[in-house]
Amino acid sequence: QVQLVESGGGLVQAGGSLRLSCAASGRTFSSYAMGWFRQAPGKEREFVAAINWSDVNTYYADSVKGRFTISRDNAKNTVYLQMNNLKPEDTAVYYCTARPPDLSDYDGFYTYWGQGTQVTVSS
Repeated sequence: QVQLVESGGGLVQAGGSLRLSCAASGRTFSSYAMGWFRQAPGKEREFVAAINWSDVNTYYADSVKGRFTISRDNAKNTVYLQMNNLKPEDTAVYYCTARPPDLSDYDGFYTYWGQGTQVTVSS
């Protein structure tokens, strides 16, 4: 069992930055791939970024590539999403998710989900 708690969301102006954190419980955190998804009002949930268990492989949605960076600290059971050059279209609830052991961009493959954190980017 893995429990995930996101933090770091908020209101930021376009062009600004935020760093989301996701704290995970459970002794097997290091064996899970971690992902970030987001859902804007009236839209389907979409993939943002993922990182495999060993912090070697990462994968990004085209819409965030070059602006967002996913990373993890297995010693702290935490995964991060650094978001730079934010745009109004990045406004959404961001969810942290976990699955063993390989990363995926398909939300149906993920087992555990956090409660989400709101990110709002003003123009």
